[in-house]
Amino acid sequence: QVHLVESGGGLVQAGGSLRLSCVASGRALSTYFIGWIRQAPGKEREFLGVKGWSGPGIGYPDSVLGRFTISRDKDTNTVYLEMNSLKPEDTAVYSCVAGLSFVRAPDGYGFFGQGTQVTVSS
Repeated sequence: QVHLVESGGGLVQAGGSLRLSCVASGRALSTYFIGWIRQAPGKEREFLGVKGWSGPGIGYPDSVLGRFTISRDKDTNTVYLEMNSLKPEDTAVYSCVAGLSFVRAPDGYGFFGQGTQVTVSS
């Protein structure tokens, strides 16, 4: 069982930056891929990427490639989503996910956080 708690969402102007945090708790966290998905109003969930315990960040879609970065602090069991050059179309609920396998799909993970709202104004 993995428990995920996100924080760091809010309102930001286009072009700005924001960093989301996801604190993970539970057993055997080193065996999980942990990362992020998002869901914008009226749209399907979008997979943003996950990071293994010691592996590189993986899975960035073209929509965020070069602007978003996922990192993982093993000492604090925290996974970050650094978002730069934000656009109004990045407005969404961002959720942390965890799973035992790397799946390039938002529904491929067994554990989800409650989500945090990110709103980008134009």
